[in-house]
Amino acid sequence: MPLKAVLFDMDGVIVDTEPLHRRAYFQMFKDLNIEVSEELYTSFTGASTKKVCNTVIEKFQLQKSHEELAFIKRKYFKDYFYNDADFHLITGVRNLIENYFANGIKLLLASSASMTTINMVFEKFELEKYFIGKISGADLKESKPHPEIFLLASEIADEPKENCMIIEDSTNGIIAAHSAGIFCTAYKSEHSVGQNYEKANLVISDFSEIEVEKMKNCF
Repeated sequence: MPLKAVLFDMDGVIVDTEPLHRRAYFQMFKDLNIEVSEELYTSFTGASTKKVCNTVIEKFQLQKSHEELAFIKRKYFKDYFYNDADFHLITGVRNLIENYFANGIKLLLASSASMTTINMVFEKFELEKYFIGKISGADLKESKPHPEIFLLASEIADEPKENCMIIEDSTNGIIAAHSAGIFCTAYKSEHSVGQNYEKANLVISDFSEIEVEKMKNCF
């Protein structure tokens, strides 16, 4: 069965907004006067802002809503997003996107990021024309590692799951892909600290490894 659709995660795959998110979250924690450990923060990888905020509210018994926390965090994130000179696309991903697009592969974004952040990235880096759909995990009932986001993305692609591939970089995303029963390529970079790739079908460290011509033996 040939490859027909690729479902992209965004953070850590298309862009590395993690340093921006980290700075924004820790500024938010500082504003709230709470101490979040590295261990707890690492467990948030791949989770939606809503889930992170709810976890923090519960753990620290904060008398605030997740919307209030998210507002604080996004204010800082937006500032870093537009003003950090080092923020750009991950090396090789534009070439990969163009390779798939030129070969008629349907591309969808399935990210835990808010749709606001997704649209900011797509506008800043002019990615809209390549993708047939974008899904924000923040708008769904369940968050990764639940497979809901990828099952929905494969439905939108209107292709059998056997013809789809997911590109992920986080443990939660890889587990979600595995639970969805969709071929998962794990992108391992210098930013992917402490992630588990056991349930991935393929692990790469360079996007040129999964261009269409090289994926024929997998599908």
